[in-house]
Amino acid sequence: MSGKRIIGVDERPPIGLFIPLSLQHMFAMFGASVLVPILFGLNSSIVLFMNGVGTLLFILITKGRAPAYLGSSFAFIAPTLYLLQHHPDGFRAAQGGFVAVGLAGCAVAFIIQKCGTNWIDVVLPPAAMGPVVALIGLELSGTAASNAGLVITEQNPAIDPRALIVFLVTLGFAVFGQVLFRGFLGVIPILIAIIAGYLSCFLTGLVSFSEVAATVSQAQLFMLPAFQTPVFRADAIVIMLPVLLVILSEHVGHQVVTSQIIDRNLIKDPGLHRSIFGDNFSSMISGFLGSVPTTTYGENIGVMAVTGVYSVWVIGGAAVCSIILSFVGPVAALINTIPGAVIGGISFLLYGMIGTSGLRILVDQRVDYGRSRNLAMTSVIFVTGLSGIAVQVGNIQITGMALACVVGMLMGLIFFFLDKAKLTNDQEG
Repeated sequence: MSGKRIIGVDERPPIGLFIPLSLQHMFAMFGASVLVPILFGLNSSIVLFMNGVGTLLFILITKGRAPAYLGSSFAFIAPTLYLLQHHPDGFRAAQGGFVAVGLAGCAVAFIIQKCGTNWIDVVLPPAAMGPVVALIGLELSGTAASNAGLVITEQNPAIDPRALIVFLVTLGFAVFGQVLFRGFLGVIPILIAIIAGYLSCFLTGLVSFSEVAATVSQAQLFMLPAFQTPVFRADAIVIMLPVLLVILSEHVGHQVVTSQIIDRNLIKDPGLHRSIFGDNFSSMISGFLGSVPTTTYGENIGVMAVTGVYSVWVIGGAAVCSIILSFVGPVAALINTIPGAVIGGISFLLYGMIGTSGLRILVDQRVDYGRSRNLAMTSVIFVTGLSGIAVQVGNIQITGMALACVVGMLMGLIFFFLDKAKLTNDQEG
């Protein structure tokens, strides 16, 4: 970040900078956000529309003090796919579950407002919070490589050298761009990397102009998002509710890492209760209107870390772009032609930046690893998050960062009560 001008949370960039910065954020979230509706067999237009609306609601609820873009949540994929396969009402029953989980999350926000946030330092001390935040990025790193086609599987038995070239071009522009670019180019290295990666797709033959032209020409010029109402079924709601634990732990981690990046304590101001309410209220509205639940997006947190642009005006601009895009078929179709190698190259850096932010917590808080408890806590959390261990709760698997967060909270509570018991014994003695 050295040598770059920081664009603060409240700062509104000039229009010449505002538009490309907003597009940069929209492109960063696009690949992951449209993947969720594809898995559910939905038209992505409704998701793009509600992502934009949800982001604007979040900015309004948090009083414009918490820069965050809300994209499609991956936490709901497993229970939704289960309902699509086994429930007679299919996705509409899942929508009812989305609304219920969103409502429960709003209730948690009110509880936090009454109880405060001091408990976070107890259940997630720095030795636990650091690795939990780092895991947000580290467990997503495999997704970036997989999207780029660089992971050998049964479906992908060999790495396409064209995809590798595009991946390296995209990653190279993203990495060296943030170091070498100055002025206007210095704040849009991610957008430049996406454009460079896309152009390299044509040069390597990974995508042809004729394929892109055919895809765009087949799209409707103007289309309305496909709204539909939910069906509320008790069994579907019960299946969906355990996701609440996952999204709450994810949200706390995202707010902490964003606080580190922008150098503001978002847990205190605008308050964790506001951000949790905004996140879950967006999911609830999305469920009512036929979209998928939303969550603060790690990709956009990574963009802020790379560029030093934290402006909620820019985030809001990206939301407006997403809403407009949901009505314009050819533009959405054009963006859909961007290969996974480009998205993977960008995500590779952005997810790594999130992981590094977790390590930064350990450094900034000066965690003393001479104390055996800190060493044990960090070690257990990292291994829990990266080992693939899973705990089954109904039809939900809690694994990765979410399970690591639970383990960290349990260890934090145990050490807290041990300290309290020891203090009591010393006073009595």
